[in-house]
Amino acid sequence: MTKYIWQSKNWPELKYEAQKLLPHLSSCRRKQGELLSRIATLDENFIIDAEAALLESEAIRTSEIEGLQLDPQSVRSSVARKLGLEDAGIAKVGRYEDNLVTVLLDAVQGYSRNLNKERLFAWHAALFPSGYSGITPISAGTWRSDKEGAMHVISGRPGKQRIHYEAPPAEKLGDEMNKFIDWFNTPEDQDGIIRAGIAHFRFVTIHPFDDGNGRLARIITDLAMAQDEKTARRAYSISAQIAGNRKDYYDILEHTQKGNGDITLWLVWFIDILEKAILNSQSIIAHTLMKADFWRKHATIQLNERQRKVLNKLLDAGPDGFTGGLSNKNYVSIAKCGPATATRDLKYLVDVGMLMRSDSGGRSTRYGLIW
Repeated sequence: MTKYIWQSKNWPELKYEAQKLLPHLSSCRRKQGELLSRIATLDENFIIDAEAALLESEAIRTSEIEGLQLDPQSVRSSVARKLGLEDAGIAKVGRYEDNLVTVLLDAVQGYSRNLNKERLFAWHAALFPSGYSGITPISAGTWRSDKEGAMHVISGRPGKQRIHYEAPPAEKLGDEMNKFIDWFNTPEDQDGIIRAGIAHFRFVTIHPFDDGNGRLARIITDLAMAQDEKTARRAYSISAQIAGNRKDYYDILEHTQKGNGDITLWLVWFIDILEKAILNSQSIIAHTLMKADFWRKHATIQLNERQRKVLNKLLDAGPDGFTGGLSNKNYVSIAKCGPATATRDLKYLVDVGMLMRSDSGGRSTRYGLIW
């Protein structure tokens, strides 16, 4: 009796009930089409702004799923630099953050290139540039060797740990990954979303690396979806949705990995998560359109660099703005100027109708955008 799906004689053949997927797939495809059509109406600069927000979210949340908390400012600075945005270089960029952003961009911008082991090795080495996962040495940029024993997915405190999954042994990895890569690079007549869901499941089930398999499975999912949409633009963040449903993610993986080869439930879950990611992206796009409308409305107003920088910060914060509102002190900090200069700049922005001022005076005065 087999315990895990990869021990089945039919592996890696997987089956699913197409009729059960159809309503989920139809709904997701409809939302996907609406999102891509909306993005096509945006000015190039605002497409890049939306992509930057989604790329930041993907980097932060895919790491969060694995228990890694990234510095948002470092991620934002890396994204800005790589996309040529004004915020480039504002914050110091960590090596891991910068490498992760590079890999995420490579997956989507390089969607037309085949997947191969060299590309996977490069991605993995970029995620573990020191050759360590925390304080544990790992084999970076190559398949795992199982020197410390079988690869297990576990939870719980030492002495009370529970094994959720055991991956195929290291000696099988060459054959397993050759089959996976060949399958991925020669798509059959299969829906692209279903292909992405299968690719994610197969890769994370093979678990070919010492660490980082979840992150790489999600990066491969990004690649598969970019190939489906034939676009080098990131339109949504799947990891942001998975991070918000982390327990369900691990539960459905464990259930399916201990199943008989039927992955219908996994695919239903995956498609629904993808649809939620698309819907969330719609709100990000709506925010981007609000920013575009704001700048169109005030296109003829002359602004200095300080004013434009502060306005962009307020626009990024959204209609709710900064906690407590924008103050003279906030302005000084963001624009790197003196209090007197900040006062003049703020008065000008109020006079031209871009900011409104609170009724309270002195240090209690706060400013907000007129959306």
